[in-house]
Amino acid sequence: MTYEIKHQDKFSFIEEGEGEPLVLLHGLFGALSNFEPLIGYFKQYYKVIVPMLPLLEMDLLSTSVGGLAKYVHKFIETRNYENIHLLGNSLGGHVGLVYYLKNQSPRIKSIILTGSSGLFENGMGDSYPKRGDYEYIRKKTEYTFYNPAMATKELVDEVFEITNNRLKVIKIIALAKSAIRNNLGEELSQIKLPTLLIWGNNDNITPPFVAKEFNKLIPNSELHFIDKCGHAPMMEVPDEFNAILHKFLKKLSEPATVA
Repeated sequence: MTYEIKHQDKFSFIEEGEGEPLVLLHGLFGALSNFEPLIGYFKQYYKVIVPMLPLLEMDLLSTSVGGLAKYVHKFIETRNYENIHLLGNSLGGHVGLVYYLKNQSPRIKSIILTGSSGLFENGMGDSYPKRGDYEYIRKKTEYTFYNPAMATKELVDEVFEITNNRLKVIKIIALAKSAIRNNLGEELSQIKLPTLLIWGNNDNITPPFVAKEFNKLIPNSELHFIDKCGHAPMMEVPDEFNAILHKFLKKLSEPATVA
């Protein structure tokens, strides 16, 4: 399915549907394809927005979790969204958290994290990324999922192309190091918003204990594990992911019951 990419100022983004904004932030090797089942389902109920994060386009000094958080802040202010449900996968979750913690923006209504970095993540290995080794890249891409068949040739080709570009590799390493340095453990208790954690029980990158730690540190959070699922639940088990997310969002829109 193809979606129209819109442009405003320096921002490129997808915006589908009407209603409260559901803003989706992708990870380091993420792309629009990661969110296609989610967009297709939720555009019936919400305004689904995917900003194209300039992970590998920013100057090297700005290539950090903090630099991306500033970009998200400027994007949201430029578009003037309100009552936002902010969803991030992997590095996108980390960026969303840093954005919120730095701004405590009243524009945000809830936070949804899936396989988020910010506390702990397994890298792709000390030698990663190996340039020119297609088989190595294929295995590392498969490692992201419970079902290795999710690592399609198209997906592996995308990652291979990125890791074969020297400047892009430098920026990937800069972002990965920034994510490790930017540990949010001491700050997460400041998040009072309703927070949903959806995690793959077989996530190799941010294992289940990371989800439990997020759940412990974020006061108003609820945690759901999905079996036979890796680091990108919205791709690997979209129906189950969408059902959990929709139930959470519907609960937020219900009027509070008076005791």
